[in-house]
Amino acid sequence: MLKTVFKKLLGDRHEREARKLQPLIAEINARTEELASLSDDELKAQTDRFRARIEEATGPFQVRIGELREEKRHTESASDRDRISASIRDEEDAFKEALEAVLEEILPDAFATVKATCQRLKGQDIQVTGQTLVWDMVPYDVQLIGGIALHRGKATEMATGEGKTLVATMPVYLNALAGRGVHLVTVNTYLAQRDSEWMGYIYRFLGLSVDCIDLHEPGTPERRAAYAADITYGTNNEFGFDYL
Repeated sequence: MLKTVFKKLLGDRHEREARKLQPLIAEINARTEELASLSDDELKAQTDRFRARIEEATGPFQVRIGELREEKRHTESASDRDRISASIRDEEDAFKEALEAVLEEILPDAFATVKATCQRLKGQDIQVTGQTLVWDMVPYDVQLIGGIALHRGKATEMATGEGKTLVATMPVYLNALAGRGVHLVTVNTYLAQRDSEWMGYIYRFLGLSVDCIDLHEPGTPERRAAYAADITYGTNNEFGFDYL
């Protein structure tokens, strides 16, 4: 009885979490409106601006990690190597914390940049798996919520037709800015190819590279190049095969 009353008053957990995100959603939408006045080149330049902020926040840690690894390579003492290894782990933890913090800082601008790009593409003819489509997708607020949840490492459930493909573009773009590569796993080859081509219009507009491992034979230079892209689509079977 009390549980039912509290649920009516406060909403279920999903509703409460969604309400908490409303200020952030409003900020993303406000930033999107501001970006509407930019030229295509100015909008594309957002990517370099974000990367510069990430480098400023994480660069010192990467330099220190490189120095420690070089020191370890030239150290013969086992105890000294263990000490250096411990220092490397500490620096790597600090790097991850700094990266997480800066990505959270630029999230509103990065998500707004993707949304503004979708608005810029609206009405354009695009080619997806040999078919001509008209771009008509711009993220709704509920899709912004889904993208935030994915970036923050939470499981997100959406029904067929609710826009999972578009939802993923925002956290994928944000995390790809770090230059460490982002892998998006799908359940079959058709979806991997379709989504890499379809959503690739957003990524390439913003200066990122995208590929699909399922389109290339294992062990080939093309397959390795697909892994070297900023964003790599593929199926669970192919990713798992390559890993093993």
